[in-house]
Parts: sequence; C-alpha cells; structure tokens
Amino acid sequence: MNVLVTGGTGFTGSHLVRRLLEDGHDVLALDNAKGLFFEELGDLGATMRLGSIEDPDFCRQAVEESKADVVYHLAAAFRKIDANKELYWRVNVEGTRYLCENSYENGVRKFVYCSTQGVHGHIQNPPGHEDSPIAPADYYQYTKWEGERVVNDIVTRNGFEATTVRPTAIYGPGDPERFFMLFRRCSAGAFPMFGSGETTYHPVYIDNLVDCFLLAAEKGRPGQAYIAADEHYYTLNDLVRLVGRSIGVDVKLRHYPYWPLYLASTGCELACKPLRIAPPLFRRRASWFRQVRAFSIDKAKSELGYEPRIGILEGLVRTADWYRENGYLSSNLIGPTVEEARAEDTELATA
Repeated sequence: MNVLVTGGTGFTGSHLVRRLLEDGHDVLALDNAKGLFFEELGDLGATMRLGSIEDPDFCRQAVEESKADVVYHLAAAFRKIDANKELYWRVNVEGTRYLCENSYENGVRKFVYCSTQGVHGHIQNPPGHEDSPIAPADYYQYTKWEGERVVNDIVTRNGFEATTVRPTAIYGPGDPERFFMLFRRCSAGAFPMFGSGETTYHPVYIDNLVDCFLLAAEKGRPGQAYIAADEHYYTLNDLVRLVGRSIGVDVKLRHYPYWPLYLASTGCELACKPLRIAPPLFRRRASWFRQVRAFSIDKAKSELGYEPRIGILEGLVRTADWYRENGYLSSNLIGPTVEEARAEDTELATA
C-alpha cells in the first residue's frame, strides 16, 4: 500500500515507519523537524518531507503526493511547557482538520488518528475504558480530544473510514525522554517517591502500540476509539522496582509527602513564566505521583484482535539496552537478558 505517516521522524512515528517499510509498503513520512531518525528512515526507503500540518497547502500536497491508501496521523504539539495555547490549537485541532479533510477528498481508504489516554484525565474508578468520562487535565489533552471530535465530525458527515487510537504511556528503544528519567533515577540506587507510590501507571511498549495502529487501520470501526496499552498496569512502587530490575539495581524507595512537591512546582512555573524560560519543575511532572492511570484493553482485544506481545520486563530490558548502546546509561548497569526477561514476564503473567 501507499501510506502517509505524520510525525514520522519522532519516537513513535519512526517505529511505525520502520514496521511499514519492513512489511513492504511505500511510505511518505512528514515532520516539522528532522529529529533523530530522519536520515535513517530515508536510507531505509521512506520518502521524507519537512513541513507543518498547520499549513493546509502542505497537508494537501502531502496527501496528493503520497497517493495514500492509509494515513496515520501522529503529529502533534506535545506538552511544550513554554508554548502558548494557540500553537496547540493550530497543530492538534486545525492541523488535524486539514489533514483529515484532504484525506477524505483524495480517496484515502483509512485514516488512523493518534490521540491519548489523557483525554480521560484522572481515572476515578479504575480500570478506565473508552467510555470513561472525558476529563482532560491540561490543554494538550484537551486539544487532542478536540482533534478526535474533528475526525468524528468528518466521519459523521461523510461516512469516512477514520478510527482513533488512545495510547497509554509509551516507552521503548529510541525514546531519549519519556522513561529515561525513571532509568536515570533508578540507576543511582534510590528513588524519591512523593506520596504512597500506590498510584497506578499503565505503560505501552512501542512494538505493542505499533501492532495496535496496524490493526486499527485494518479492523477499526469508523468513529470508534481504542485504548492501546500493555496487558497490565502497575503501582509506581512496582514500576520503579521493575525498572531497577531491568538494569540490575536494587532500588531503595524513599517516600516523601506529595503536597510540598506540588507547591514547589507551582512556584517554579510562576517564577519562570515572566522570564520566558521552561521551568525545571512543573505541575504536570509533579502530578505523575498522583494521577491514576489504569485501563481495560478489552475493546481493542475483541474488535481489533489486539494482543500485547511484549511484557513489561522484556520491554524495559530492550529499552535499557538502547540507552546503554547510545550513551544514556552506564555500560556497567546490566540486568537480565531479553530471553531471561521474557521468561520472568511469563512467570509474572501466570502467578
């Protein structure tokens, strides 16, 4: 098939592009910056284009050039703490509108929109699911929900085959940011836990997420959303211990009260705002210790045939291997092999 991927040079997009190329598809990958993987993806055979989906002409030209059968829309303004709301709206809402409308007008067979679990906010009655209340906790999450509404409006008006995927917390090789802070702190042998650590967190390994994207393009129902997550969610205490296990470190949890951290992050944001600098500590980062993230993936299983293939410890070991190979972690931090981690995951699943 001919496939168009927006956000194609980012962490998630680059993994999707690689899989599509491996499967023999012709891929046009769009992004507004080269990122880490621009040259690599081009060498693998993808056609690379730089531009912003804020530009309706760029969207139209990209869809026309790709002759796409399937469009995967992953590009987004993603939690830039010093960005204004207008940027989020232009990219996450209007950009989605331009791309989806042009896809429909150019005969695209299937449009897959990448949203986020964050549209549900804090899960009051875990596990959450696709029909849990919509309660975005920040403007990024709000604009991703508005993007869903844009897509579904085009589905309703035109009968367009468009489906939404809501990933949980994505991690894996090639990600220099999302989980790296966890690995870095665990590598020191002690982890500062603000609060009880019994708050739940729901990861999704990147290969599992790519599986879900491909299944959504094949089997996803128009106008429907699907939570994409690993099989299990974990308390923060357990997640930290698993990260430590993946790098061979017995991590000591040091518990502190939560609210002083939240107040400090609020003050840091307020102090940095007039200086127009990104605060080193902010409320969204602090809320990681408090917001419940726990979901059912029954809908994706039953309607898409989704089954997460990579377990938590195997995924963490694969991620740690990439961090070491690329100089993010010390080469002395060695945990189990991938095969050993896979065996441990099997034991955990059957326990």
